[in-house]
Amino acid sequence: MMNPEPRTLRPLARPPRLRKAAGAVLAAAVLSLAVSGAAWAHGDVTPQAVDTSSLPKLGEQWRAENPFRGNGGAVTIGTSAYNQNCARCHGIDAISGGIAPDLRKLDNDCVSVKDAARKAACVKEIDDFFLTTVRRGRTRNGAVYMPPFEGTMNQEAIWAIKSYLETRRDKPM
Repeated sequence: MMNPEPRTLRPLARPPRLRKAAGAVLAAAVLSLAVSGAAWAHGDVTPQAVDTSSLPKLGEQWRAENPFRGNGGAVTIGTSAYNQNCARCHGIDAISGGIAPDLRKLDNDCVSVKDAARKAACVKEIDDFFLTTVRRGRTRNGAVYMPPFEGTMNQEAIWAIKSYLETRRDKPM
């Protein structure tokens, strides 16, 4: 017995109203994915608490400079804190994807300073800029570009993140 000729399947005819409704649902789904995809690109920027119980307590007074510079324990905590709170916008391993500033370049202005006192002053100024930015966040024209982390993160956590970033510098100090 021979196989019969294969049949060509035709799509079922749909009433025009049903086609319009299906088109609207498809358009809404595509728009929803596009909008949620944009949100996923920036991630959930709700600040996350950081466990700093293994670090020395710095007290209530905010330090002017990073007291954990070169502290391996602080770098470990800072790495985790950065991944929880900063990587969504500033990039994994502090390598920015263009959404927010590349934090590996934060201290670049200080690298070329030869005079030790001026270099120390430059580093202190960058520490102050970093601390102020993280504590207060960044808002421009009413739009929040970075949420404030003061109240969610203590200064131990913020300085631990700075210690981590110092290990990721674009140009070694």
